[in-house]
Amino acid sequence: MLNLHSLKPHKGSTKRRKVVGRGVGSGHGTFSGRGAKGQKARAGSSIPIGFEGGRMPLQRQLPKRRGFTSRNTKATILNLDDLSDKFKAGDTVNPKILYNLGLIKSGSSRVKVLSSGEIKKALNFEKIAVSAAAREKIEKAGGKVILKTETEKAGQ
Repeated sequence: MLNLHSLKPHKGSTKRRKVVGRGVGSGHGTFSGRGAKGQKARAGSSIPIGFEGGRMPLQRQLPKRRGFTSRNTKATILNLDDLSDKFKAGDTVNPKILYNLGLIKSGSSRVKVLSSGEIKKALNFEKIAVSAAAREKIEKAGGKVILKTETEKAGQ
């Protein structure tokens, strides 16, 4: 039965206090774990963070970096006239296919299609952002714009 007097700390959860200055045989004698003479051997000593002994500290030697750097990557821009020559009617256009055709540098980068040019084929765009004017032209030609596939929608 569990009683208060039978409770004890979990093994390894408590640590014995470090006893210093009690002779050479204790392992923490003579200098009590503080080394020999010096600023850090004295009581109450504290050295500011970044202090390098009096010389110009590193954080003051380097120039300040101002401004804002966005972590968001910019989308690769493609126009409708870039795509109309490369695909047949009814083809699917997604970043992986664009990468295989050499239109973008990475298959995992974001892509946005803008409305410059004309499209007369019905293309299905998957996982590609399109501008409002480009969407209008794509849908007028009989194509579709699908931002997420059915499996991705089910995962939400």
